[in-house]
Amino acid sequence: MAAGGDACYSMSMKSARLQILIEEAQRQRLERAAAARGTSVATVVREAIDLALPADSEHRKAAAEAVLAAEPMEVPGVEELLDELYTLRGRRA
Repeated sequence: MAAGGDACYSMSMKSARLQILIEEAQRQRLERAAAARGTSVATVVREAIDLALPADSEHRKAAAEAVLAAEPMEVPGVEELLDELYTLRGRRA
């Protein structure tokens, strides 16, 4: 997210209002986080939603990055993989 947070959320991007009830301790945590970052509570909530529930394209991108960042590993040959696949299919049939 951009420094200061609010810069990436212009008013033109917002089209839905959401009203929720939260615990007092949750509200205090949100306010502390917003104050520490110099942004609004609303921005903290929007960013938390984006982190917890990423859009499908963001989720796929993160998954691809994780795969590409993984250490190389030994992979069985095609015949061994096919045998394993056929065995698994046999169990499900």
